[in-house]
Amino acid sequence: MFARIAGAILRAVLVAVVVASPSLLLPEASSGTPEVVTLLALLAALLTFAEYNSNYPSIVEFRGAPPLNRMRFAAVATMVLALTLIAKHQVEPSNLTALFSGVGRLIGGLTDFPYSPVRLVVLMLPATTLPEVLDSVRIAAGVTYVIALIVIAAFVFAVRILGWPTMNGSFNVWINLPLFDPTAGGDVVHRLQRDGQINVILGVLLPFAIPAVVKLGSDMIGPLALDDPQTLIWAACAWAFLPASMVMRGVAMLRIGELIEEKRRHAYTPGDGETAQTA
Repeated sequence: MFARIAGAILRAVLVAVVVASPSLLLPEASSGTPEVVTLLALLAALLTFAEYNSNYPSIVEFRGAPPLNRMRFAAVATMVLALTLIAKHQVEPSNLTALFSGVGRLIGGLTDFPYSPVRLVVLMLPATTLPEVLDSVRIAAGVTYVIALIVIAAFVFAVRILGWPTMNGSFNVWINLPLFDPTAGGDVVHRLQRDGQINVILGVLLPFAIPAVVKLGSDMIGPLALDDPQTLIWAACAWAFLPASMVMRGVAMLRIGELIEEKRRHAYTPGDGETAQTA
């Protein structure tokens, strides 16, 4: 019980720090309203603590199947910290911010090629956008997209090479997929494979589709203002992380369906003794 409470408190603190880090690290003039950020950080910490301190799952999937959620958190934390340090370099330069800014500029240039998601993000901005804002958006999109690709590759490695989730023991579907009802109808393996494929397809397409939707909305409602550092940080993180999380969820569900199908195959395959007797 004590270990569960301590783990929940640690997770809550880490989530609160990530949410508040742009406001804490950036100058006050570019960090938005501190009261709102503090409220959001406390709310995120409270929800995280309530979820991980409970014996029964509610909405967080794969709670008992590390390291999937740890990879997701590490991806978000890395995205937020990297973009925050890059944004801070424009107002309070230091050796650390210069390093992140230089690497980010290199990544942004390498990923901004024709038909890439980063190029589409840049093209969604109005023609009147200032060059420095275009450069900041290119860097933010490139950095977050590369981090998303790295975390997806790391999870695929954990699934195919390390044997996730069986490397942690038995997999409890109810705890790790609380929103998935095995009795809803239809074959469980087929539903897992279908949902997994849909998640993977949507996760691959969303980085391309989101800029088009934002561009269409900008033409009808108004352009999205990305000149504020905090707005740019969270918008870029959401654009890259949500599709990556969907791809990881899809890969996980495909893997679970594969394990269930393999267990069925072993259960229905006759043993040596049965085979000999039948012959």
